Amino acid sequence: QLIERLNNGLNHKLTLISASAGFGKTTLLTEWVSQCKIPVAWISLDKSDNDFAHFIQYFVASLKPIKASIGKSALSVLQSPQKPGIESITITLIKEISDIPNDLVIIFDDYHAIDTQEIHKTVELLLDYLPTHIHFVIATRVDPPLPLARLSVNNQLTQLRTVDLCFTPDETTLFF
Repeated sequence: QLIERLNNGLNHKLTLISASAGFGKTTLLTEWVSQCKIPVAWISLDKSDNDFAHFIQYFVASLKPIKASIGKSALSVLQSPQKPGIESITITLIKEISDIPNDLVIIFDDYHAIDTQEIHKTVELLLDYLPTHIHFVIATRVDPPLPLARLSVNNQLTQLRTVDLCFTPDETTLFF
């Protein structure tokens, strides 16, 4: 049923998987991706990804297998001598990703490792402005500082929480 809920989440901009450590978020996503017929860009995050430039480079690298030319302009803006604003880099990146004509899933795994406001703002802008055929999945231990209420009200959010990830008695028996 969790795979089915993830598949149904493709009808929304964001699927949020939020539960404590050890509840199988990454395992669930790995299983789902193995069955997914849509291209997936997977970004496994850690504390070192809190540097905005590093985050953007890592994000662009995850998209290269989908479209090799993606991110050239965004990386160029990022590396310019003048310090560009996050909005200009993000908008450039949005334009490049928007050129991908087919469905795409972008997974941010371990998003709880991110505590940089610039990165949260970038993810929010991506959610706000990317076309509807680009789907985000965020796996995290705590809810991210993103407009989850607004996304929920606008029917753009699928949520899997701790209670959803717990095994039923039958599933526990089958597992053992």
